[in-house]
Amino acid sequence: MTIERIDTCFSKLAAEGKTALIAYLTIGYPSIEESFECALAALEAGADVLELGVPFSDPTADGPVIAAAMYDAIRGGGNLRAALEVARRLRERSDKPMVLFTYYNPVLAFGEEELVAAATAAGLDGILVVDLPPEEGRGFRDAAARAQLAIVPLAAPTTGADREPRILEGARGFVYYVSVTGVTGTGEAPLAEAGRQARALQDRSGLPVVVGFGIDGPTKAREVAAQGARGVVVGTALVRAIGAAAPGERARSVADLIAALRAGLDRRDGVA
Repeated sequence: MTIERIDTCFSKLAAEGKTALIAYLTIGYPSIEESFECALAALEAGADVLELGVPFSDPTADGPVIAAAMYDAIRGGGNLRAALEVARRLRERSDKPMVLFTYYNPVLAFGEEELVAAATAAGLDGILVVDLPPEEGRGFRDAAARAQLAIVPLAAPTTGADREPRILEGARGFVYYVSVTGVTGTGEAPLAEAGRQARALQDRSGLPVVVGFGIDGPTKAREVAAQGARGVVVGTALVRAIGAAAPGERARSVADLIAALRAGLDRRDGVA
C-alpha cells in the first residue's frame, strides 16, 4: 500500500477529529529483539505511525539521548538491514504506517534504488532522510516515486519562503516540521509557535504537517495539537523511558507512555 497507507491513516484521523501520534524508536536499542518488542508495543498502545530510526555513527540532528542509543545499537549489531528486518516483522503484526528514519550515508552505502526496493518489500510506507537536501538524491527520489514510497520532507523555523517550494516539491505522505533550530530532546522548544507554523504550512502544502523535537509528554503534545498541527512526534522521551526501565519491563514502559500520550491528545481533541 505504501503512500496509500499513510494517506488513509491521516484521512481517518481527520474524520475522527484526532491528532496523529507518531512514535520514534532507535532500532537495535537496547537490542534488536527488544527494539522490535518496544515498537510493537507502541503500535498496539495507540501510536498511529511508527518511525524506525536507523542507528548511525554521526547523528548530527539528534541530541545526547538518541545519539547514545544509536551508539549502543551499533555495538549490538543495529544497522539499516536490521531495521528493514524489524519492519518486515512488524508488518506481519500491524497495518499501521511505518517510516524509515535515517541519515543519507547508510542509504548511499546500501544503494538508493536497492533501498527503495528493500523498504517496499519490508512493508515500509516512507523514508525520511534527515540530511538529504532537496537538490540531491534525484535517482533515489525518482525510484521512490515509482514505487509509491513517500520521501518525507523536513521543514524548520529557518526555512525561508524561497526555499520552501523546493522542500515540498514531490512531497507525499506528510511533512515533518522541526520545532527548533537544534537537535532532538530540546526541553524548551517553542511548541505553540511550532504548532501555528505547522498549521500554516499545511494550508500552503495541502499535506498533513506533524511537529517533532521537544515533545516529551501529554501536556506538550496537546500544546502543539491545539494550534492545528495534524500530528506530533515523540522520540527522545520514548528512548529515555526504554533506558530507564529494567530488562523485561521496557516494552511495558513504552506502552504506558504511548497510552498516556494518546489519552492526552484525545482529551484535547474532544474524543471520548
